[in-house]
Amino acid sequence: MSTTQTSEKSVTYAIDGVHSHVEFSVRHLMISKVRGRFGTFEGTIETAPGSDLPQNVNVTIDASSVDTREPQRDAHLASADFLDVEQYPQLTFVSTHTEGTPDDFRVHGKLTLHGTTRDVVLHGEFEGRGADPWGGQRIGYTAKTTISRKEFGLVWNQALETGGVAVGDEIKIELNVEAVQKQ
Repeated sequence: MSTTQTSEKSVTYAIDGVHSHVEFSVRHLMISKVRGRFGTFEGTIETAPGSDLPQNVNVTIDASSVDTREPQRDAHLASADFLDVEQYPQLTFVSTHTEGTPDDFRVHGKLTLHGTTRDVVLHGEFEGRGADPWGGQRIGYTAKTTISRKEFGLVWNQALETGGVAVGDEIKIELNVEAVQKQ
């Protein structure tokens, strides 16, 4: 099953930033992983009526909301060495098409990070749907992908005396998304 565009009859859900997470991890000093998240983001997910397969996904992330629980590292990540939030205040993802089933789908799209846009594929699954206590209808998804930070122009690093580098190239991204149907 493959979907490329939404129709007038699509159902639109707004991502609930309070109940969703945009998280990442990257190798540090060649021996462990540093985990972080972005705390401020918004977006929409569209599905066909009666379907749990996302057809269209659009997300905007505030780059300055990066949080690794270490203020000095967060400031370095926000600097021109990495995200350069002064010049590139947002990260965006815009889907181009989706394939698969709700239990195992791939959302293909364009990720813009640090002023560079690359094709990425999110591997995801539907987590459930239901009514909330306030009369809304909610839907949930998880998705993962891995990107090369160098492909997005994030090339800062530091050589280690013992060999290797301070920061790995591969960034693993994990999304846990809850969204509420727009009225």
